[in-house]
Amino acid sequence: MRAGTPPAAVLLADVTAPADVHGVHGAKGLSHWKCLAGRHDLAGEWEAVEWASIPPGGVSGEHRHTRTEELYFLLSGEGEMYLDGTPHPVAAGSLVLTGLGTVHGLKNTGTTRLDWLVAEIRSPRTSRALRGRTGNPPSAAPRQTEDDVNAKVHHLSDEQRIDPTDILTGPLKSIETVVVAPGGHLELSSTDTEHTVFVLSGSGIATTADSEAALRAGVAVTLPKGTSARLTAEAEGLRLFHAELSLAAPAVEER
Repeated sequence: MRAGTPPAAVLLADVTAPADVHGVHGAKGLSHWKCLAGRHDLAGEWEAVEWASIPPGGVSGEHRHTRTEELYFLLSGEGEMYLDGTPHPVAAGSLVLTGLGTVHGLKNTGTTRLDWLVAEIRSPRTSRALRGRTGNPPSAAPRQTEDDVNAKVHHLSDEQRIDPTDILTGPLKSIETVVVAPGGHLELSSTDTEHTVFVLSGSGIATTADSEAALRAGVAVTLPKGTSARLTAEAEGLRLFHAELSLAAPAVEER
């Protein structure tokens, strides 16, 4: 830590008062967006953790990422996720991993609003370039045919925990949903990893070394390196989305 730099603090955010965004990724119409945590507050290769929403018939336009990878976790509603032009049905509980180079977009095909979380992660190649390094970090899997897509749709509500490394090349370590029983707790500590948690349902208390805050649906808790927190469930229990990102150095360093 540089001299004079204050110690890291646990980041608490919620989905109230989002920004109105017109024409997101070139699509017509209105969407709502809020950043829950950004790269400037974190040591790992996060670009951002965000919440977004589109109304019935709304579209988040198709676009391609060449420097970051993403996960989309659907919170409510139903729609179609377009991956390289092919629509895939998605609904609350769906998790979509989009690797480098995948053209992707989302359309609300339901009768209620479609809400989702996005975690955007810098790829190893981008991270090394930003640090002025060279080398051969992992690349997106090469396509064998035109039908191959560097993306995957999971049903996290059924699978509960997935390893994202079959699609993503970056440091995202695991993605899961966690149920904390009434009176139970989840201990999180960011030493060689960083965590982001989003409350899907229930209520509780987040406790750090010097403060506490109420937890309810729509609240995000993100733990930068050097922080820890205890998430305690109240009478309703807690259901959480949890993503963990490794801070470990790449296995192969540039010479």
